[in-house]
Amino acid sequence: MHTENPDDTGVVFRKTLGHYTVRANGRDIDCVLSSLIRKQLIYPIADPTSLRHRVMEVREIEHVDPIAIGDRVRFTDAGGERGVINEILPRNSKLSRPAPVPGQRVFEQVIVANADLVIPVFAVAEPTPKWGLLDRYLVTAEAADLPALIVITKLDLAWKNKALETDLEIYRRAGYPVQTVSAKTGEGMEALKSLLQDKNSVLIGKSGVGKTSLLNAIQPGLGLRVKEVSQGGQGKGRHTTTHLEMFELEFGGAIVDTPGMREFGLWNISIDDLAYLFPEMAEHAGGCKFGLSCRHDREPGCAIRKAVMDGLVSPHRYKSYMNLRGEL
Repeated sequence: MHTENPDDTGVVFRKTLGHYTVRANGRDIDCVLSSLIRKQLIYPIADPTSLRHRVMEVREIEHVDPIAIGDRVRFTDAGGERGVINEILPRNSKLSRPAPVPGQRVFEQVIVANADLVIPVFAVAEPTPKWGLLDRYLVTAEAADLPALIVITKLDLAWKNKALETDLEIYRRAGYPVQTVSAKTGEGMEALKSLLQDKNSVLIGKSGVGKTSLLNAIQPGLGLRVKEVSQGGQGKGRHTTTHLEMFELEFGGAIVDTPGMREFGLWNISIDDLAYLFPEMAEHAGGCKFGLSCRHDREPGCAIRKAVMDGLVSPHRYKSYMNLRGEL
């Protein structure tokens, strides 16, 4: 007879609607939420004074799921490789964005918990890099106090993007490490593996940039399915990953694959903090004539605009800053 142990702990490696795969002591346990945690999901507390709640089933509102990939949880082992999650243990970090759902209320979507490294993934070409999206990812990582490693895939297509090195130098000068790789030829893969070793990393990027091929090259035994980029002339790939999943790496550490994200808003970032989340601007942000009141637009004595004119901050990054500021 199986004896329940309410003190079992493990890490959430995979989740689909309403079910969570918890890895504990080499076993994968298919878990559901306890009634207590389900109430956190069913009754959002954005307005704790409200007397009216809209009741929804857990499978219908994944966007306010209190549990993220990478969470350490306490669960009751119910036997038969099944269990019930009773508690989410304190997080060391979390990477979040606004849940991409319609409606006036905005909920937090925790993409991954307890990560050590954020890896924005972009392709040399097919699809063409959108550097403004990269800036969003980097600001989100900075806000979460997580280091970022920029990975550029499809290096075998470098001949299609002559401006690549010039663009990447902007980010190197801002202090971000950049690793270029080709899953097809293997170029750069060993260097990337050394950067991932013994870390919990998360891949983020649009569909078609090659995240799945990258994972297969990092660890060939995964055998993940890859779809071809569509041939419609716009280089838009169809993402293979449809759910969040963490993979243990044979050389140490783990990596989280995420579905391609069409939208990536900023979560819980104030307009006054934004400039400090661009490392090359942060050292200048306190030197403006009008201090924190400076919008870094047309005000006289703006230290950030002077840094742009002096070549210390790239015009592209400054434009990204102003675009993001307009959203806050």
